[in-house]
Amino acid sequence: MEQTSLEGLRQMVNKIHPLSYEEWLAFSACWQQVKFKRREIITRAGEVEKYLYFVIDGLQRAYYFDDNKEVTIVFTYPPSFSGVPDSFQLQIPSDLSLEAITHSTMLRLSYSAFLQLINQYPNIERFVRLATAAALKGVMKRQAEVMIFSAEKKFRSLLTRSPHMLNLVPHKYLASYLGIDATTFSKLLNNIMV
Repeated sequence: MEQTSLEGLRQMVNKIHPLSYEEWLAFSACWQQVKFKRREIITRAGEVEKYLYFVIDGLQRAYYFDDNKEVTIVFTYPPSFSGVPDSFQLQIPSDLSLEAITHSTMLRLSYSAFLQLINQYPNIERFVRLATAAALKGVMKRQAEVMIFSAEKKFRSLLTRSPHMLNLVPHKYLASYLGIDATTFSKLLNNIMV
């Protein structure tokens, strides 16, 4: 695998919890590069997530589908981890589907390699715990925003956090992600300076 593919992963790991040289060599050796086509389903609801992903290029979304309603839960893009983390770590069927919105290049780590790494290297397990805690913090913050913020404040928060998403993601997915209807999203888009 190209070193440049691993460099983004290494930078992300170092931000969360640096690994020793030996730990990094073991960790980085377990990742494989994969590519997904636009609109390709990476993980289907009902399947057990077999991989943890790291996004090198492209845009993905995890979404929930029930009663003919689709709700986007999260978007992932470089440099970030992706996948369905609860299904991966607990090895239970996923409630979500993970889809590549655009052509995507990712690194993936299998569950069996993940288990070997965390059993052999306590510091890698600590990294995983801290990364999971950071992700949970983001989920909790987002949950509060969805439940408390007005539609306009949700929209402005998205513009502050990820303005590039307006040009990359279909607006119906962004409206779903914000928990507002498409008409309200369109009005906000037309009335707020982007």
